[in-house]
Amino acid sequence: MTVDPYMRGRMVDRASYVPPFQLGEPLQGGAIGEVVASDDPRLKRGDLVSTIFGWRESFNAPAANLQKLETFGLPPQAFLGVAGMPGLTAWVGLLKIAALKPGDVVFVSAAAGAVGSVVCQIAKIKGHTVIGSAGGADKGAFLKEIGVDHVIDYKAAGNLAEAVLRAVPNGLDVYFDNVGGAHLEAALTAANRFARFALCGMISQYNVAGMPAGPRNIMLAVGKSIRLEGFIVSNHFNLLPEFQKDMSGWIREGKLRWKETVEHGIENAPTAFLKLFTGENLGKMLVKLT
Repeated sequence: MTVDPYMRGRMVDRASYVPPFQLGEPLQGGAIGEVVASDDPRLKRGDLVSTIFGWRESFNAPAANLQKLETFGLPPQAFLGVAGMPGLTAWVGLLKIAALKPGDVVFVSAAAGAVGSVVCQIAKIKGHTVIGSAGGADKGAFLKEIGVDHVIDYKAAGNLAEAVLRAVPNGLDVYFDNVGGAHLEAALTAANRFARFALCGMISQYNVAGMPAGPRNIMLAVGKSIRLEGFIVSNHFNLLPEFQKDMSGWIREGKLRWKETVEHGIENAPTAFLKLFTGENLGKMLVKLT
């Protein structure tokens, strides 16, 4: 099963694009499972299924609530990452929301994560200069392996805005935001006129008590005519066929690589989830249930 940063927002009782988790009920989330018994002809024992039933080791459900999984030669857990929602999020955010165009210089925060690493690789596949920010030497090494042109270790960079400006002396045109906070401020500082920001997530803000501080330099968005657009991937599921065509082709051609960090046992699901907020995951964070 997967654990994802957006789950943090469902732990607050407030109106949002998805209802909050309910006390006393298992947490929902993406999972891949195997059918062990079936009374429905649409599914048989041994079939793999994709579900949103999340944090549980087994369950009964109508076949209509499950999606039979065709793996196309990929490991099943890839459909919780590069071939699933994180991959679609990266593809939609970069190509549709940020509207990537020839010559763009692209900056990605949390670039070694499940979404960010796919954003970086799609941008490289399409011939762009890519700057990726991540914390630590292992993540930086992975970003270099997948072709990122300039890697910023934000934990060692000191002044992040200055580090970004050094990497992009002629400015950036696209920013894919997974972090918010200081990263968003740095991107605003380094942005060219008419830059496009795809606001996917702001994980640095999720555990802030009270009202988080906004970007202190947000006024730059006016003078530079920057477009900042937030998006939720579930609003773009109609694009799945186009995404799957692109992604399957890139994977077959060996143009896309991915990493996974795996905790074992449902009892370690909370540990896996909390590691998302301390940056201890490289690539997709998963929990292997059996």
